[in-house]
Amino acid sequence: MITVAEIKKKSENLYIDFLKSILSEESFFPKTIRSDKSISVDFNEMRSELSEIIQQSKDIKNFGYTITYKKVNTKRHGIQSLPESFSFQTELDFLKFLHKEREVESYRINTNKILTSFPELIDWVKKYPKKVIDNSQTWESLIKVCQYFKNNPKPNLYIRELPIKVHTKFIENNKGVLLELLSIILPPESVNEDYSTTKDFEKRFGLKFNQSQIRIRILDKVISEKYLSNLTDIEVTEEEFKHLTIPCEKVFILENKTNFSNLMNFLTLPQMKNSIGIFGSGFKVGSLKKATWLNDKEIYYWGDIDTHGLQILSQIKSYFPHTKSFMMDFETLNAFKEDWDKGEPTNVTNLPNLNSEELELFNFVKADNVDTIRLEQEKISQDFVLHSIAKIFG
Repeated sequence: MITVAEIKKKSENLYIDFLKSILSEESFFPKTIRSDKSISVDFNEMRSELSEIIQQSKDIKNFGYTITYKKVNTKRHGIQSLPESFSFQTELDFLKFLHKEREVESYRINTNKILTSFPELIDWVKKYPKKVIDNSQTWESLIKVCQYFKNNPKPNLYIRELPIKVHTKFIENNKGVLLELLSIILPPESVNEDYSTTKDFEKRFGLKFNQSQIRIRILDKVISEKYLSNLTDIEVTEEEFKHLTIPCEKVFILENKTNFSNLMNFLTLPQMKNSIGIFGSGFKVGSLKKATWLNDKEIYYWGDIDTHGLQILSQIKSYFPHTKSFMMDFETLNAFKEDWDKGEPTNVTNLPNLNSEELELFNFVKADNVDTIRLEQEKISQDFVLHSIAKIFG
C-alpha cells in the first residue's frame, strides 16, 4: 500500500507546476494522486499502513489530502474498503500538507516585485519558479543591480566601484542569476554576445576586470633603446597588449606552465634582430587573439611536445594561421629520448590547424592514450635551443 512518505513525494513533484499556475492564473485544484501500489500480504501490516494514511488525511487534520475509497475483494483479506486515490481540494490543503505556506507567500510577493520592475522577465519567472524561490532573500538587491545596468549600460567600472547600495560582494556572489536577468532586460547593444558565461560576466556587460598579464621580452636592443626607453622585460594587460605596435619582424611565443624552468627558457632567449619574446599562458593563449598587430609578424611557437602542447599550437594557429612551430618535431623529440615522461591522455582526435608533420607528431605522442609521451621544454639543452633559433635566421 502507498505510504504517507510516498504521497508526500508525489505531492512535491506537483509543486513546481503549481507555482507556474499562479502566474498563468490557471485552475490547479483539485489535484489527484492515484494509489498505485498493492496492499501488504500481512493483514496487521495492511491495517497499520491504512491507519497511518487516515491519521494524516484531511478528515483527521482538517487539511491535506482527501481519501477516496473503493471496495476491493482481496484474496487474502476478503472485502476491504481501501484508498483508491488522494486529492487536494484546495491550495491551502496542498500547501499546509507540504509546509509551503510561507514560501508561496514569499514567492507571490517576489514575483510581483520582479514583474512590476521588469515586465519583460515574465517568461523567465514562469520558466524558473524554483530560481525565484532560491533567491527569495535577495530580490530587492537583484532588482537594484538590474535597474542600475538598465540605466547605465556598459558602465566601464570595476564591480566594487558600482554605485549600487548592495553588499560589497553581492554581485560577485550572484553572477549566475544576474547574467540570466541582465541578458533579458538589456538591449542587444548593451551586451557583448561573444561572452556568455559567469566567468566572463565583466566582459559581457562592459565592466572593468582584473586582466591577465602578458610578459614580453624585447630581444633587439635597437627596438628597446629607440621605442621603449631601454626597457627589455615588460608586462602589460590583455587590453594594452591588443593595442601595442612594437616594430619587430619576429615574435617567439613560449608556453607558460608557471614553473621556474619554463620561465628560464623565456629569460634565456638570446638577443635576436627585430625580435621579441612572449611568455604564453598555456590554454589561456586566447588572450593574444585580438592583437591584430601580430597578423603581419613572423610567429614562432615553442611548447612541450605532448598532447597539450600540440593542442595549444593548433589553438594559436586558429588565430594566426601563419604561426610556425619550432623544436616541436621528431628531430627534437628523438634527440632527447632519454628525457621522455608520461604525458596526459586526451579525447581530442582532430587538430585541423596543424600541418601534416605536426599532426603526425600529435598522433605519435598520443599513442593509445595509455602510454602517452611528453618532452618538456626544460629538458631541451641551451645549445640545442640556440642551434634551432640560428636555423630560423638562416
